[in-house]
Amino acid sequence: MRAAVITEPGGPDVLKIMEVDDPVPGPEDILVDVKASALNRADMNQRQGNYPAPFGSPSDIPGLEFAGVVLQVGERVQDIKEGDRVFGLLGGGGYANRTVTHHRMAVKMPVDWDFIQAAATPEVYYTAYDALFNRANLQMGESVLVHAAGSGVGTAAVQLAHHAGAFVFGTAGSDEKLSRASDLGMNVGINYHDQDFSGVIKELTSGAGVDVVIDFIGEPYWDKNIASMAVLGRLVEVGLMGGSKVDVDLRPLMAKRIQVCGTGLRGRSLEEKLGVTAQFKRHVLPHLSSGSMKPIVDRTFQLDEVADAHRYMETNANFGKIVLIID
Repeated sequence: MRAAVITEPGGPDVLKIMEVDDPVPGPEDILVDVKASALNRADMNQRQGNYPAPFGSPSDIPGLEFAGVVLQVGERVQDIKEGDRVFGLLGGGGYANRTVTHHRMAVKMPVDWDFIQAAATPEVYYTAYDALFNRANLQMGESVLVHAAGSGVGTAAVQLAHHAGAFVFGTAGSDEKLSRASDLGMNVGINYHDQDFSGVIKELTSGAGVDVVIDFIGEPYWDKNIASMAVLGRLVEVGLMGGSKVDVDLRPLMAKRIQVCGTGLRGRSLEEKLGVTAQFKRHVLPHLSSGSMKPIVDRTFQLDEVADAHRYMETNANFGKIVLIID
């Protein structure tokens, strides 16, 4: 099969298109003819040598999601058959025209979806749902601040929070991204180049703060996140784009009784991932199928253009997902 292979740690040009052996499915697995995958920050970190693939996933082929057609099913697989169009989450290996996954990790595509839409969905919606509802326990009528509202996970989080009846604040680096996020259900947009988000939230909430913060930045936002939070607020760290080391004054956490937690999907056990997949099927997929929520695709690249796709992601210019067309 053809795959984009990390030949050594480094920049985008270390990704080379090569012929490698096809993966072999086990008795509970399916073999998928991959039509599209999508880029994630974890792919860039893996390419740079900073984020090893979890056990059982290819160490040199990135790609955390797939959409394609089932080619072969294991002997214990009953609910999926050859020819089904499926998508799902991977530990790695999505940048290739064949992949293997446990059959319960595969989700059947809505009938009117194309492979690009499907490939743009799992990582962002699984992550956003887990952060908002499993970690932060977001409730109807509460308020939430979604940082990086124009990112893939950000666009999913804005839609999920809005649909759940929350009041949504969001940050982004351009007015265009904020305008587009508003179309997805964001109530107040804050351009972090021009405004102090903690000051805006303090003013608009009359000093009360927000109930939930979904953060992708880490260290540079820590103090302002805490200042932006309400009593009994919940902060969920989803990414660490700005750094992971913080000098913490614990007094505001104690005074406001704030809960802080982190989340990530890639390193979880199969059982945990199956649980999140089941939640997605039950609580999110019906809304995606009906069109009341949607995956946001910024741009597509061909597999041969994978280095260009990574360079584009590094500019942070995208609104929504960058999709890699495999076949």
